[in-house]
Amino acid sequence: MSYYRHVLVGLDLSPESELVVDHVQELFDDREVKISLIHVQEPLSFAYGGDIPMDLSEVQTQMEQQARVRLDHFCRQLGVPESDGHVRIGQPAQEMHHFAQEHDVDLTVVGSHGRHGLALIFGSTANGVLHGATCDVLAVHIPKST
Repeated sequence: MSYYRHVLVGLDLSPESELVVDHVQELFDDREVKISLIHVQEPLSFAYGGDIPMDLSEVQTQMEQQARVRLDHFCRQLGVPESDGHVRIGQPAQEMHHFAQEHDVDLTVVGSHGRHGLALIFGSTANGVLHGATCDVLAVHIPKST
């Protein structure tokens, strides 16, 4: 039996997500642990600040559908039902905190690029998840590409 009962895995669906999933599989494959996967997309209106005079809802929907396909791939890889894969729209750290609280998550796993200085303060989702988490957080180190 594992100390953790419900693990939330936050994925950005980049190629590096494979490394995070591999770590989760290695740690929990032989344990009775519920695993939920989550991918959070920021609304396109956040990215462009409303500066584009067009409706981006169709593009947002297409992005969600593509994310769903990729997330389903990771669910199958971990042997997790696709219903335990979640695509949400919002601010990543905040949405992961909400999910963790709503679903009694006791460990959140995220990838971390190990940024330092201003990049850590202003750009790190892993840092945002760590600060404000109500459960343990495991940051899987993502090495720099060579």
